[in-house]
Amino acid sequence: MRENLQPYIDNGVTITDPATTFIAPGVTIGRGTVILPFVVIQKDVSVGEGCEIGPFSHIRPGVALGNKVKVGAFVEVKNSTLGDGTHAGHLTYVGDSDVGKNVNFGCGTVTVNYDGVRKHRTVIEDGAFIGCNTNLVAPVTVGAGAYTAAGSTVTEDVPPDALAVARARQVNKENWTKPKDRPNG
Repeated sequence: MRENLQPYIDNGVTITDPATTFIAPGVTIGRGTVILPFVVIQKDVSVGEGCEIGPFSHIRPGVALGNKVKVGAFVEVKNSTLGDGTHAGHLTYVGDSDVGKNVNFGCGTVTVNYDGVRKHRTVIEDGAFIGCNTNLVAPVTVGAGAYTAAGSTVTEDVPPDALAVARARQVNKENWTKPKDRPNG
């Protein structure tokens, strides 16, 4: 076991696989937090009490996680705050964001924070529900209690308690493939 992990364990943090866990010096982690395998937590990070992180999560510098936050499998968080009770279960990137309490991130959510020149912030207010495969193109705010529809690319602010649907309609091109391209054709 890495020696620097023992103080966390002694203070009530569960580290399920110390051999695959990296925590930078100076990170603070609250009691009752569970760190699952293959987690990297870099410097300048604070984690509240009763959180669950991992597996395969990457917590980069400048992150503050509130209490009872879940950062699940293949989730990366950078330079962001996540309020109490917020969940990002899997396959999500949260960068340069201010996220309120009890927000739910659907799988495949990305905060699109870089325009090629500058980084911008995303604000997600308390109780928002971010649908699967949503791109939040910063700078953008999702209001309290608002929802985004799965598959949306959100480029404008979403008012509180609203539903943002930002995706093109499906168009089917009948008989588009040539007969030789079709299976058994």
